[in-house]
Amino acid sequence: MRPPPATSPATSPAKPPGNQAAKPLTGPQKALRKLGLVRPIDLVLHLPLRYEDETRLVKLRDVREGDVAQVEGRVVHAEVKLGGHRQLLVTLDDGSGTCLLRFFSFYPSQQKALAVGNLIRVQGEVRGGFVGLTMMHPVVKPAGAELATALTPVYPTVAGLPQSYLRRTVQGGLARADLPDTVPAQYLQEIGLHPSWQLRQALLFLHNPTPDVSLDTLQDHSHPAWQRLKAEELLAQQLSQLQSRRSRARLRAPALNGAGADSLFERLLAALPFQLTAAQQRVVAEIRHDIARAVPMHRLLQGDVGAGKTVVAALAAAQCMDAGWQCALMAPTEILATQHFAKLVAWLQPLGVTVAWLTGSQKTKERRDMLALIASGQAALVVGTHALIQDKVQFHNLALAIIDEQHRFGVAQRLALRDKLGRQELEPHLLMMTATPIPRTLAMSYYADLDVSTIDELPPGRTPIVTKVVNDARRDEVIARISDQLVQGRQIYWVCPLIEESEALDLRNATATHAQLSAALPGVLVGLLHSRMPPLEKKAVMRLFVGGQMGVLVSTTVIEVGVDVPNASLMVIEHAERFGLSQLHQLRGRVGRGAAASACVLLYATGDAPRLGEAARERLKAMVQTSDGFEIARRDLEIRGPGEFMGARQSGDAMLRFADVTEDARLLDWARRLAPVLLDQYPALAEQHVLRWLGGKTDYLNA
Repeated sequence: MRPPPATSPATSPAKPPGNQAAKPLTGPQKALRKLGLVRPIDLVLHLPLRYEDETRLVKLRDVREGDVAQVEGRVVHAEVKLGGHRQLLVTLDDGSGTCLLRFFSFYPSQQKALAVGNLIRVQGEVRGGFVGLTMMHPVVKPAGAELATALTPVYPTVAGLPQSYLRRTVQGGLARADLPDTVPAQYLQEIGLHPSWQLRQALLFLHNPTPDVSLDTLQDHSHPAWQRLKAEELLAQQLSQLQSRRSRARLRAPALNGAGADSLFERLLAALPFQLTAAQQRVVAEIRHDIARAVPMHRLLQGDVGAGKTVVAALAAAQCMDAGWQCALMAPTEILATQHFAKLVAWLQPLGVTVAWLTGSQKTKERRDMLALIASGQAALVVGTHALIQDKVQFHNLALAIIDEQHRFGVAQRLALRDKLGRQELEPHLLMMTATPIPRTLAMSYYADLDVSTIDELPPGRTPIVTKVVNDARRDEVIARISDQLVQGRQIYWVCPLIEESEALDLRNATATHAQLSAALPGVLVGLLHSRMPPLEKKAVMRLFVGGQMGVLVSTTVIEVGVDVPNASLMVIEHAERFGLSQLHQLRGRVGRGAAASACVLLYATGDAPRLGEAARERLKAMVQTSDGFEIARRDLEIRGPGEFMGARQSGDAMLRFADVTEDARLLDWARRLAPVLLDQYPALAEQHVLRWLGGKTDYLNA
């Protein structure tokens, strides 16, 4: 294979010379592109899923069921069996035993190679059964061929891309890729890696491991070659995050220095009907310090459900308005945005602040009036949904963007809100909030480019929530419990995972549950809320529930965040085994907001439904054992893994393919320490390292 141009051999695909048109791609070439295998480095980093041992022959008497074995012997019987499925049945005898080879698709040439009396070599998974040992569609070769000298890699692939083609292509990539070491040897020794394990040597070994290696160390990624690869990947991540942080430090932002005894900040603080907790005071001070500087703040505010993040955001907005600038707060759903708007209006309007409201469901005149208030600067604070980032929305002088439940927004949406400042030379400050606490290892890796503030205590007066896991067969008892709560003047949530009947999933739907509860609770107003309802209808339902006229609210997960009804004391979650752990915790947080004893009932399905899987069982167990959001987040990470937990930071591409930030915490600590050293003392190596591993995937770190 000809090497690509020498300018960037590891990062650029070869181009046809001159104006010569590129040849049409073959089927396997299209499949390679589908897997993203374009550059030599892409091929090199496409590592095997597992390995097959073609370096030795085994006797059938020594084979165990489930082994992938390579056997030589003589064909003693061969026949084509007709019937429901035409198949070729071949009996192989190696002198120690026999094995039945079964082929459901075959060609005349294969029949000839498998004729009685022929000596052959076969490799495949050995299964047991009524007729003895069996191999389904084994690989067949003539007996006596030279044995392989290394384990045979089996790669992840797609339709139309045979393993043989993929192996040849990967070996070609290894030959062409430029793989100079970008990590000085002395730093590798800090994590116990011998200098001989250079990157090229590690990759060559992982693609062609010697037969004496322990397969366990390859499968669990504990082998030094794997450790080298994971260390490199984590270092690339830390370098890119540090580059992002340093790039942002060179940008300019409005310095929001509003202060004084009569400032809006101080007047709001004095007017609040409660005292801030020590944790709230600490994070308020961190944010005040950041936005007073002429460098754009990028801060993540995390706190458990009900920890009081909204008031922290209100105080940040007050400091922004004191300095004569506008602030915007964007929430992912209209229900959550409405809750924020109601609180902020109650706190700030009496102090003379005009708060604008912007959502996609507004009537034309109201929307036009709000747009005018925003453009003129008369509305110092703007609250809304995705509508805030539409082209028609023009801010007068936006300086602080607050994004709630930031994980629900994509990178493009966050960038669009930041672009609303409208001044090329300035960036707005960015405060992102989440009620899903970030475990320490993820904060160190996926959020290393951000400053993180944590509210790690709940306000006084929050009632502990008792959580029970209940079999759906006891549904009538749960409804009886609801009746008792209603008699005491309490309100109840009942959450369902679907809106209507689904043939694919046997889940009780929200509409059917609404009908059932309405019939079982005569004289009680039972409401229904789901995402397909018109916005005005949703508002009307929520108004009745928040106002106390509605006793039971049957809902889908639209009430997961933002709904604050202190009188609600019971949360029932139907088919709780179908929900994620973080989502269950968020839903549970809708109750326990008043003085009454509160409970959360997790109903799980039985009967014809399949038994609870291990992950579902672990989620429900965690919900019963703890109500600490940080512990919930830690267990959620254990169950789901970092990629799914983070949603790849809403980028569409996970930053880590090989390393696991929980299992490889030691390597992560090393990478964190080394990143600034490499960037300061070896900048060319650092740039080469990031380009090799991440290519163009670092842009989203700026969001």
